[in-house]
Amino acid sequence: MSITVKRDLSQAMRHIVHVRNHLIPADGSVEEGGADAGPSPHDLYDAALGACKALTVVWYAKRKGIPVEDIEVSIERDASEERKGVYRLSAALQFGGELSDEQRADLMAAAEKCPIQKLMTGVTTEITTTQVQP
Repeated sequence: MSITVKRDLSQAMRHIVHVRNHLIPADGSVEEGGADAGPSPHDLYDAALGACKALTVVWYAKRKGIPVEDIEVSIERDASEERKGVYRLSAALQFGGELSDEQRADLMAAAEKCPIQKLMTGVTTEITTTQVQP
């Protein structure tokens, strides 16, 4: 799969992220020189964790027949030590529906196993950047 990011010349920093048939705006904050016309790359990174946890919980609940009706995931970022190599994300999950304590615990355990969390915490990511001539 290929993701393409193209500049939106209507804004100082805004870009459009193309993922399959989806378009996602990305921009810097006003403090960074952008217009806040979309989430920042850090926001998208953090959002990937929240979305993965939510989707993992839905998948697990369906597979196990757990009647979860609603799922809300809130992600909080502490980037105060990012330059020192520590980037902290905190995920808070809320489940709706008639669930037992055991079912809630099972859903929380499933959320801890989401693939994005595994990528963020358990693998080495190698990135190659090249320049392509137009």
